[in-house]
Amino acid sequence: MEIELRGTTPPAEQIREQIGGLIAAGRVGAGEKLPSVRQLARDLGVAPGTVAKAYRALEADGYVDARAGGSTRVSTKVSTTSRPVLEAARRLSDISTSEGVSLDETIRLLRGVWSD
Repeated sequence: MEIELRGTTPPAEQIREQIGGLIAAGRVGAGEKLPSVRQLARDLGVAPGTVAKAYRALEADGYVDARAGGSTRVSTKVSTTSRPVLEAARRLSDISTSEGVSLDETIRLLRGVWSD
């Protein structure tokens, strides 16, 4: 699992979004143990409270289960995104990167074309 902090979004929200994305994409599987709060905080250079906040949000979203003893695992109830959607997302990422479009701008564009 690799997480990079960047942009203007608060670090806890970035961690929540990135871990949620890794889970939805199937890159982190059901039942898999996430790094401890302290370990991930150390790896990212953030305060443990920042990671704890992200983990609490992921738990509230149903992505992870916090277990006694402090371990946090990906929920066995979470489902991954369908293959066609994942492939389209990867293509969008590749094209945006090659065209020099930032992640924030790509998300803004996607929201603009989204139909309810």
